[in-house]
Amino acid sequence: MPQNPPSDDLPTLEGPRIRLRGFRDGDLQDFYAVHSDPLVNRYWSFPAWTEVSQARDYFASAIGGRDAGRMLCWAIAEREGDRLIGSTTLFTINREQGRAEIGYALRASHWGQGYAQEALRMVLGHAFGTLGLRRIEADIDPRNAGSCRLVERMGFIREGLLRDRWCVAGETSDSAIYGLLADEWEASVGAT
Repeated sequence: MPQNPPSDDLPTLEGPRIRLRGFRDGDLQDFYAVHSDPLVNRYWSFPAWTEVSQARDYFASAIGGRDAGRMLCWAIAEREGDRLIGSTTLFTINREQGRAEIGYALRASHWGQGYAQEALRMVLGHAFGTLGLRRIEADIDPRNAGSCRLVERMGFIREGLLRDRWCVAGETSDSAIYGLLADEWEASVGAT
């Protein structure tokens, strides 16, 4: 399959160990591997995929849905080898209100090694710096302790709980709503 050209409105962001870049056709199998893992998708808004066709549809939507005005979807790729190990998205971007939501998923084999924190640091820097947003929100299943700890380390404040917000594969779950303001981000970045 031919590679998709990079999108002008989706910058590649480089970190010490990873790069955030647009999705490419060659990422499909790795993208499927991330979201077909029941461990990764345990607290996600859809159950783990069981067929590559599910990933193909979602993947095509991510590539085709590049719209810097509403959503920015990055592949999280290792700098060495450029292989996809996860994804992160700024979505529901509302420039008029200066806010957006953030989501992320990472291969379980890469958990606990700081990759998600590195990715979020780059996305938040882009959101608050380049895009000039003032608020980023995260919707996390409160049972997902690792994800809650991650956003708290990044400076997010837990602002509330929405009960029975999601129903995935017959199981209902709550949403812990976290928020991070631009001035809080600036204070935390300046402190490190």
